[in-house]
Amino acid sequence: MAVTNVIDSSVTGALNATSGGGAGASAELQDSFMTLLVTQLQNQDPLNPMENAELTSQLAQINTVSGIESLNDTLESINGQLDTSQVLQASGLIGSGVLVPGTRVLVGEEGAATPFGIELPQAADEVRVTIRNSSGEVVRTFDTFSLGAGVESVTWDGITDDGTTAAEGAYTVSVIATSGGEPLDSVTLNYALVSGVSLDGEGTPLLDLGGVSEQVTLDDIRQIL
Repeated sequence: MAVTNVIDSSVTGALNATSGGGAGASAELQDSFMTLLVTQLQNQDPLNPMENAELTSQLAQINTVSGIESLNDTLESINGQLDTSQVLQASGLIGSGVLVPGTRVLVGEEGAATPFGIELPQAADEVRVTIRNSSGEVVRTFDTFSLGAGVESVTWDGITDDGTTAAEGAYTVSVIATSGGEPLDSVTLNYALVSGVSLDGEGTPLLDLGGVSEQVTLDDIRQIL
């Protein structure tokens, strides 16, 4: 009685049935594998026995299953360490100023303004920066300047185009960047102060920016000031 394909089909089904079952499922799968292998050897055709290469291949499959299980355990351990590292890193940012995607600039007493930033995918020949008040009126237009690729922080002295000091409040900054006359996909960044850290439902740390922006992840931080 030939049972050449019994192990292959049975193991495939067992793998699908026990996927994610942990060490217990893996051990059960190994036992089933060996039982099927012995059955195959006992019932093989004496005139057409299993070749050595085929037997070696069957035996190698069980080691592959064990190796995958061990690899999964290792990856879970690494992921746990990464999560812990991210929480510690996020906690260390409390009290620090950061640049994250956003367009808000805050002006305090005597025209003191929060910095903002510009992120470019490549160097720009011309960068135009405009600041508007809450009514959408332009209060300051920066002189055109060039800028390299990456993230660059920019400061505003709080002086408007008419030479007066900007009133306290929130303003909006807009950026237009071009290279060789072609527009670039620039990202405007605003300043925020990290005031706390929380975790979402998946354990990912979220940074509380004190109401200046919504909660953000570590990936949203472009620069620490």
